Amino acid sequence: MEELKPINEIISLKNKRALITGAAAGIGAAIAYRFAEAGAILELVDIDMRGLNALKRKLSKFNIEVNVYKVDLSKRENIISLWNDLEQPPDILVNNAGIYLFKEFTEVDEDFLDKIFDVNVKSVFWMCQEMIKRRKRGGVIINVASIEAVLPFATGLVHYDISKMGVIALTRALAREYGKIGFRVNALIPGGIETKGVKKLKKEAAMKLNMDMIKTAMNFKNRLPLGRFGSPDEVARMALVLASDMSSYMTGAMVAVDGGFLSA
Repeated sequence: MEELKPINEIISLKNKRALITGAAAGIGAAIAYRFAEAGAILELVDIDMRGLNALKRKLSKFNIEVNVYKVDLSKRENIISLWNDLEQPPDILVNNAGIYLFKEFTEVDEDFLDKIFDVNVKSVFWMCQEMIKRRKRGGVIINVASIEAVLPFATGLVHYDISKMGVIALTRALAREYGKIGFRVNALIPGGIETKGVKKLKKEAAMKLNMDMIKTAMNFKNRLPLGRFGSPDEVARMALVLASDMSSYMTGAMVAVDGGFLSA
């Protein structure tokens, strides 16, 4: 029997550099926290600099290096500038940044669709491209998609659904093409995660008596085999698995963290 590594070594990210987009709050901030706990050097990206600085202060207790960058990822030139500013390419890239906006399908115009795709698809494409071009020797990429891409449930999210399906297609294609040179590329597929943004939407729906949205939320929860919504940290724990050697033989996978929604 081969000699097994201790579990604390397998899950460790010590001396690994991780770049996380959309890191100022929600799932991105939760991933940053767990990666910091595992010893990673962090490169945190968001358009919310105040949120990034608050998170950096919170992570100071782990005595790790944390660098923050205010970047509008909807523009390719900003992405290239970000990578040029990095001291060295990261070992781990987490593409978490995304836009989640409701709009009736027949009311979507070109500007709105471009806005969604610039962040949800094109930024992920360009970030992955820079990672592969600059590292060359392999690494880990985690792309955050959504259960809405696999099984659309809410109305008014057609644009969002197809953008996140693009993320899944990109993940699988890159896993196939670049596995032989050491890249592992997997997709996290969250669903029913109660971030601050989701809580805000639910509160607004209740205040405006938006019965369609209230009914959708109730039906969603009733479908969940676990019978509850998840937390950002529950997604972050799986991100840590995918980033570490816990998943050393995984690539091209779609990992649902959804309380069983897709299996119900």
